[in-house]
Amino acid sequence: MLPQLSSLDDFRAALAGAPAQDQTFVASAAARNGQLTKPPGALGRLEDLAVWYGGWRGSDRPEITAPQVIVFAGNHGVMEQGVSAFPAEVTAQMVINFEHGGAAINQLAKLAGARMDVHALELDRPTDDFTKGAAMSQEDLLAALKAGWDVVDPSADLLVVGEMGIGNTTPAAALACALFGGEAADWTGRGTGVDDAGLANKTRVVSEGVALHRDSIGDGLDALACLGGREIAAMAGAIAAARVLRIPVILDGFICCAAAACLLQTADGALDHTVAGHQSAEGAHAALLAKLGKEPLLSLGLRLGEASGAALAIQILKGAIACHSGMATFAEAGVSDG
Repeated sequence: MLPQLSSLDDFRAALAGAPAQDQTFVASAAARNGQLTKPPGALGRLEDLAVWYGGWRGSDRPEITAPQVIVFAGNHGVMEQGVSAFPAEVTAQMVINFEHGGAAINQLAKLAGARMDVHALELDRPTDDFTKGAAMSQEDLLAALKAGWDVVDPSADLLVVGEMGIGNTTPAAALACALFGGEAADWTGRGTGVDDAGLANKTRVVSEGVALHRDSIGDGLDALACLGGREIAAMAGAIAAARVLRIPVILDGFICCAAAACLLQTADGALDHTVAGHQSAEGAHAALLAKLGKEPLLSLGLRLGEASGAALAIQILKGAIACHSGMATFAEAGVSDG
């Protein structure tokens, strides 16, 4: 069961005290893998994924039967700075498209056999412009974290989270810059396709925001309050809830990974239950994955968001589990293991 959150310190404590993998099942899953009818290591990374998953689910012969995909939507005050090629109204319009089943993520979630939920977070009340003050108050941040925390299905056996929020590559870049250092230009990309002038403007906005809040950021939650967005915080809340529930998570693109980075910079090992679904076409995503210590499962030039890359990667993890749990051992098949 998930503990109730009444403060940000409750969230910090829950994340710091979250359970680790069950090493007994890591060992037994590894032992089973060594007995399957294949040469050692012949399935490459699929073997590691299956053992990793079994350790979190407490089984040496696990299955994936109830994946959940959650998309969070939020609007951003920093849009006042002209950081996107699209207007903020598109966020609400796309939420309707999700609800009617018309987006890419609807198709990919259906293909993966995943339950899909969409949660719009106060779209009529954007976060504040972080170049002028904190994006969210402590109360707003807690509410956004809880919005993610409370909607993870405890019966799910795999979680994918994604986002919709016009302009949200800007706060994601600011979070990465604030948490990992470097110049704003290192982390700022074209998002939905801004031109050179738009990219220069986005870089300026990220630089100004990080400079304004640098002295106020002690951990990842501080960074979220100063520079984040409601949908980014909700993704962080859902990823953290999954950790407490021992539900493995497939991370999506740059914005999802920025949310995850806030957890990593709040508690050591906070992302041990996650794998990176893909490396997106957003320029700084590869660098952010390196900071998280994650090797992507796919690299297909995607830059859509919506959890689309991670939802596609569900198929990879399902393949790993199907082979691990469904294959016969040498003894069962009557095959000589040499």
